[in-house]
Amino acid sequence: MTDSPAKTGPLAGIMVIELAGIGPGPYAGQLLADMGADVVVIDRPGRSLPKAVDGRGKKSIVLDLKKPEAVEALLKLVAKADVLIEGLRPGVTERMGVGPEACHAINPGLIYGRMTGWGQSGPWSQMAGHDINYISMTGVLNAIGKKGQPPVPPLNMVGDFGGGSMFLMTGILAALIERGRTGKGNVVDAAIIDGTHSLMSFVHGMAGVGQWQPKRESNLLDGAAPFYRCYMTADGKFMAVGCIEPQFFAAMMERLPIDAEAFGAQLDFGSWARQHEMLEDVFATKTRDEWEAIFAGTDACVTPVLDYVEAAAHPANAKRQAVLQDGRWLHPQIAPRLATQPLATHFEIATKGGDYAAILAEAGLGENDISQLIAAGAVIAN
Repeated sequence: MTDSPAKTGPLAGIMVIELAGIGPGPYAGQLLADMGADVVVIDRPGRSLPKAVDGRGKKSIVLDLKKPEAVEALLKLVAKADVLIEGLRPGVTERMGVGPEACHAINPGLIYGRMTGWGQSGPWSQMAGHDINYISMTGVLNAIGKKGQPPVPPLNMVGDFGGGSMFLMTGILAALIERGRTGKGNVVDAAIIDGTHSLMSFVHGMAGVGQWQPKRESNLLDGAAPFYRCYMTADGKFMAVGCIEPQFFAAMMERLPIDAEAFGAQLDFGSWARQHEMLEDVFATKTRDEWEAIFAGTDACVTPVLDYVEAAAHPANAKRQAVLQDGRWLHPQIAPRLATQPLATHFEIATKGGDYAAILAEAGLGENDISQLIAAGAVIAN
């Protein structure tokens, strides 16, 4: 750990302990690492995801927290940390002896970040779930897809990473700012279902003024509008059309071989089905690349639909170094971009357990102490 180059960014000097998990918790840890935090992952013995998935910018130590010696070692790290992230079911870390109360007893200024699906309390707090389950209970999932067909899961972007990671990170950053005023730590209860409800604020607001209906494909942004949806091109690929504003809609129509009078008014809801068919027929006459060339540099809000490999290589992204390639791995650039923080040119990827000696040394343990932990099976040397 001490051999790594000094980190830069607004969170440089902030130490984060991340109890290993999958998905939103580790992604929040990555975002903190991207901003300069020193993130130490407490990995578990046994198999896990490749570190290139969730270990960028982090360090790793493998502790068997079923052993009291490992718990004691973790608490020594907690004493020096600013933030702890965990994504276990409510009550698990308490039973392990590393819950908020135990951690605050030795470090009152610690920000204890808790990531769950259903929250720390409530009738479903102990129930298993995944992104699709959490967003199904917020109105999000019901709104995505074609009417009369099953809803389409939006990968796990909305619940896990949108409603989960982003809100956990927001809570942690807010708590760090508050600690700067009060000196006191905090507990962040980041429930994915709560964060996803918050993401629905715009929809609830629009519904409140009569501008959103609960039925799918009945609204401006859910595929009902012919000017806000995707169209297949001649080569079986797609273009995304999003010209909501009248001037952007006009810019699109100027570049299409469609008679404006025959097409009709943009907000003539009764004509939307017919207009959709007309646009469908037109976009099917050229390839995706041909349409991109027609609309590039315009305000028509028409863009190609790319897969993630195409997206990384596209000039609009490549010229901004939006995605870095390291062998077969693609790594999105640090976001957001701060004027005081240079862009990344390379990301260090943790090796599972590879930093145990340096991590424990910085926690104040000597070589003999570390050897005893290894002999007891509390630390897995790698």
